[in-house]
Parts: sequence; C-alpha cells; structure tokens
Amino acid sequence: MSVKNILQKTDIPFHSVELGEVETVSDLVGEKRNIFKKELGDAGFELLDDPSKKLIEQVKILLIEKVRGDVPDHFSIQKYISGHVFKDYSSVSKLFSEVEGITIEQFFILQKVERAKELLVYNESSLQEIAVELGYSSSQHLSSQFRKVTGMTPTQFKALGPHGRKSIDNI
Repeated sequence: MSVKNILQKTDIPFHSVELGEVETVSDLVGEKRNIFKKELGDAGFELLDDPSKKLIEQVKILLIEKVRGDVPDHFSIQKYISGHVFKDYSSVSKLFSEVEGITIEQFFILQKVERAKELLVYNESSLQEIAVELGYSSSQHLSSQFRKVTGMTPTQFKALGPHGRKSIDNI
C-alpha cells in the first residue's frame, strides 16, 4: 500500500504492485527514477537495481510466502527455490550466504520461528497444529528449534505476549 501511494504521489503509472515487485507502464529513467528512489528510501524501502539483490529478494519473498501459506511435511527448499528462480541452487545459495551472512536454510528457519511466534501470540492454534502448518515432524521438533533461535520455549514465549516479535523486515 505504501509503494502504491508513492507511485500515485509521484505520478508514475503502474500495472501492479506485489510484495517486493512493481510493474510500471514504462521504464523509470532520469529524474522520475531518482524521485521514486528517494521517496522509497524515505518510506524505508529500497529500489533494487543490482540483479544479485533482486535474486536474493526474490528468494526471500518466495520463502516468506511459503511460510505464510502451508509448508508440507517433506518440503525441499532446494527444489522449491530452483523451480521458481530457474537458476542453479548452489550458486543462488552461495550468493545468498555471501550477501546476507546466513544460509537460505537459516533464513527459512527464522521465518518459521517468527510465524510460530505470531500464531502463539494470537492464540489461534495449538503447538501441534502450528508444527504441522510449518512443516515440522512434531511439536517437539518445533519446540527445539524455537528454543535454539529464541532462547526460550514456546510456552515461555507465549507468556511474554506480543513483545518478543520482530517485524518481517528485521529478520
């Protein structure tokens, strides 16, 4: 919504705005591009020009959307990413690690833990239901990974309320 508002404010015609991606009617060049880039920066966003950054952002979006949806029990990050970015997974993984400082798998785990936190805070599901939704083999596996990432059990976290959550952009 923020990006749509910026596009409208700067009189830039567009076809669509989705998570991490804008399709404009024509290429942004010159002063329009600079104004759009500045407005995005002021709103806390970044215009990605570098193809490597675009690829990494695409991988992040794919994984965030997967966690927000449903993760099957035997989910393969490698197959999922390769099937969507159409590049060799090992090179994508290496690039991701170099730029982000963590592996794709670690990023995915952090996303799943944040989603678990969200579901715990809003008391929408039991720990077992959350584990199934996030593709864990058991609630014990989720609890173990949750504790490794947060330093506390899901029960301890739930007792804290909404204060222990990070925004998705800060993961």
